[in-house]
Formats: sequence, C-alpha cells, structure tokens
Amino acid sequence: MLTEDTLRGVMVPVVTPFDHSGELDIRSFEELIRRLVSKGIHGLIVNGTIGESPVLEPREFEILIAAARQAIAATRAIPLIVGTGASNTSAAVRRTAQAKSLGAHAALVAAPDYHFPSQQAVIRHFQALAEADLPIILCNPPHRAGVALDPETVKIIMGMEHVIGLKEGTGNIRRMFRLARSMSKPVLCGEDKHFFASLCFGAKGGIMASANLDSEQFVQVYELFRAGKIDASYQLFHQLLPLVQFLFSEPTPAPLKWLLTQRGYIRSDRLRLLEGSMWK
Repeated sequence: MLTEDTLRGVMVPVVTPFDHSGELDIRSFEELIRRLVSKGIHGLIVNGTIGESPVLEPREFEILIAAARQAIAATRAIPLIVGTGASNTSAAVRRTAQAKSLGAHAALVAAPDYHFPSQQAVIRHFQALAEADLPIILCNPPHRAGVALDPETVKIIMGMEHVIGLKEGTGNIRRMFRLARSMSKPVLCGEDKHFFASLCFGAKGGIMASANLDSEQFVQVYELFRAGKIDASYQLFHQLLPLVQFLFSEPTPAPLKWLLTQRGYIRSDRLRLLEGSMWK
C-alpha cells in the first residue's frame, strides 16, 4: 500500500487510448505505461479524468487496472493509483474496494460531482471511504467537481486515518503555500504550470498530465530541486512551460492525445463522447 511517507515525486495520470472504432487500445496503453515507468516516474494514475474515466465502462475499469499492473511489473515497481470517484458515495466505496481487490496501492478521489454537496456532505463522503480499506488521496479540482473545498474541510479530511495526502488543483498558488506549510501529510501539485512554484512552497511532488510527455525532464525537475539545485530545476521547468501551455490550450486530454499520437506513443488520438459511459 502507498503511505503518506512514500507519497511524493512525479505522478502521471495516464491517458486511455482508444482505437479508431472507439474500443480500448490495450496494446498502446501497455506500451505507454512501460515507457512512462522506464523514464523514472514515481507513480501512475489509471482511470483519472485525463484517462476519460466518466466514459469508461465497468469491464474496462477492470481491464485497465489489470493491464497497468502487468505493464508496471514488466518494467519497474511503482505505486498504482486508481481514480475511483463517483457522483454517489456508495458507488465510490464499491469502486474503491474493487480497485483494492484488483491490486491498486491507493485511490484518487474527488468530491462527488453534479450534486454540489455541502462541506459536511463531502466530509461524510470521505469518512465512508474508510470502509474500502484502501489509502485515499484527496483530489481537489473545483473546476471539475463543481464544489470548492474550504481549507477547514480539507484539514478535517486530511486528518482521517485512511487519507494519506492531497492533490491540490485549484490553481491558487497562495492556497497551495498555506496548505503545504500547514499539513502534516503530503500535498501534491495538481496544476502543471505551478509545479516548480509548488515545490518551492513545500509540495512533495505533483500529479501532472503533462508528464505523459517529456517524462524524464519532469522527473529531473523534481530530482534537481530535491538535490538543492534550485536554479537548474527552474531553468529546466521553464523549458517545459510551452509544452504545458499547449497541452491545456484546449480541453484535456485532446491536445495530449494528439501529441502522443504525433510522437508515435499511441496509435490514435480518438476521444469518446460523454454518452459512452455505462457506470450506474
């Protein structure tokens, strides 16, 4: 299992490749993961929003986790984190328990979307996830979840024994500074363009879609920073910023899939329409 002591570094939420007919392209998925792991990343996230989790079917959820485990085992042992969020609490608990049974080391979970829950409801949602018996990383992307978590709510959730860290995705660098400095558990950058600044403010790493590409350089930014070579870390990150800006110039993961295809890392940049989801 992943713990708060080992949650750090460059974590990559991997895309879910589809073939030209819209079916899973497992071969591309496995090849992409093997390439990412070989570049030195510190963790892999499957079924995140970058992986188009809202449009994946339950059987695909299982297939992707199994394929990711196999691809990681064939390369280098790193933590496998699975996105298990859902718009209702019982579904999130079931999905998280399922991820554990399939070999996940932790789950990445945001507040329930669509319902615009109160702060107390979000707290109860994360309390219920203890039942799944899998370490939880709180994900806070208000632009996706539709609910902004108050700092006090984050503090309460982070105090739960089964919650091991936070992915802070508000894009508010002052808030990142306050959270990273006040929390005893690790805070990870969830806004790629703020990765270097977040490290300066105390973040233990980042969960970054951009690191699907030029992964080695993102890892090097982190390693240089840890080694105290701050200027070299900044200069390298500054070179990566045009890539980050391009990848978020249109709704994700469209630019990312296009560029992965252009570089030959996956065979198609196909996306799915939202009505493809079969989750209940």
